[in-house]
Amino acid sequence: MASARDSDSVRKGQAGPVQGVAVAGDAVGRAEGVSAAGDKPSEGGAGVEAFPAGLRYAYLFAWFNALSYQVVLGSPMILYAKSLGASATVLGVIAGMMPLLVILQIPAAAHIPRIGYRRFVLSGWSIRVMFILGMAWLPLLGGVLDARNQLALLLFLLFGFNLSRGISSCAWLPWITALVPAGLRGRYLARDAAIQNLAGMLTFWIAALLLGGAGQAWRFGLLFAFSAVMGGLSLVFLKRIPDVPVGVEPRGGAGPVPWMAMLRHPPFGRLLQVVVAWSVAYGGMTAFTVAFLKSSLGFTEGDVLWVTSLSFVGGLSSLWFLGSRLDHLGSRPVIQFCGLGWLGVVAGWLLLAGGVKNPSMGVVLGLQFLMGLLAALVQMAHTRLAMAVIPVMGRNHFFALYSVANNVTLGLAPIGWGLWIDAVGGRTWRWLGVEWNRFSLFYAAVGVAFVVLVLLTRRLIEPRAVSMEALLREILIESPQRFWFRFWPRS
Repeated sequence: MASARDSDSVRKGQAGPVQGVAVAGDAVGRAEGVSAAGDKPSEGGAGVEAFPAGLRYAYLFAWFNALSYQVVLGSPMILYAKSLGASATVLGVIAGMMPLLVILQIPAAAHIPRIGYRRFVLSGWSIRVMFILGMAWLPLLGGVLDARNQLALLLFLLFGFNLSRGISSCAWLPWITALVPAGLRGRYLARDAAIQNLAGMLTFWIAALLLGGAGQAWRFGLLFAFSAVMGGLSLVFLKRIPDVPVGVEPRGGAGPVPWMAMLRHPPFGRLLQVVVAWSVAYGGMTAFTVAFLKSSLGFTEGDVLWVTSLSFVGGLSSLWFLGSRLDHLGSRPVIQFCGLGWLGVVAGWLLLAGGVKNPSMGVVLGLQFLMGLLAALVQMAHTRLAMAVIPVMGRNHFFALYSVANNVTLGLAPIGWGLWIDAVGGRTWRWLGVEWNRFSLFYAAVGVAFVVLVLLTRRLIEPRAVSMEALLREILIESPQRFWFRFWPRS
């Protein structure tokens, strides 16, 4: 689930203003103090910003929503599909279905002003809970349907779930952008990420206990029923989040939406390039790491869930790692730092998959922790930068384009990686001391994608971002993390 970020003044674009969406000049953001997201500094009270009353309901919604969707969109669903005989390509389709259907945000964004933010999101979230209820009954039909037909019905239910989510989610980012003050968005994002990761960790622990060593059909049904109940509870708090009026477009906002002009807006266009590169690299990591643990390392369903739950500990640590410092450090150095960190993580999985290093539990847990931490930081930094460079004029369409570019790539990536893994199949060979098989080749290709991400990050436009050196100084010297250096051996 995405949120909003701090808003920085943006360098004026090179293209002129266009009908319907502001992409340059005064419409993009003024140097006199109006941010790119269209948020003005706080008036009165010496410019002190505060979270709006009722925002706690957004945190409660995030908690119960995460308890629900982590079952349907996470490792438990991958394990259930694998128990029905799903191939790597089918697993890729399951992993990619949710982000692919976000493309529906493009046509849906035009209906937000008529319906309103809260009602728009609430409608979609209510419908998807009904599809989770259908999934809860599916594992109990084993006596009526064979595994192949159950898998087909599962794909249908997942399509309906993600269809309703894809349409309604286009209102979430504009809603939170308008609700949370510009200078507090980084802090909100850090708290929101911590809540979701804590809920995700708890969900995986519950799933591991319910499924046991080897998941049985009725146990999966019970787990999906838990997801449906948590989804229903999340709706209670979603209704209580303060609604805000949908911004009225300035005169001239009618007419066709100039999508190409929006893409040519330099700060936004370069951010999209980085987001697409991230989505290609990260798109299959979770699903196929689960498949690697299950197929190659012989982990049981329960073992996989216990191990992967540590990624949520990593995501939760993002609050301690950066906290509110994201607002003054900026997004660009954080994305660069995380891109380099991901290269190390992928190298670790490559060594395990290639038989260079023994798959000890300590190494696997460490890699899972880093995956969760780095993914949370990248997602926070991306969303914060989007909030900084997207102008208020045409905000709904900008966010729809941003979400679609991110999620469609996230959807296509695991399908492509799944086809790649299935194409390699059981073939193996040794070169440079590494056993090259379907998973080691997968991690090697993902590493190349992360190299592209790091290179593209250098082109991001964020005037107030600090340098990479300043970020490292903040993390390694001036922040609480410096206590780790007390354990470093001294000569």
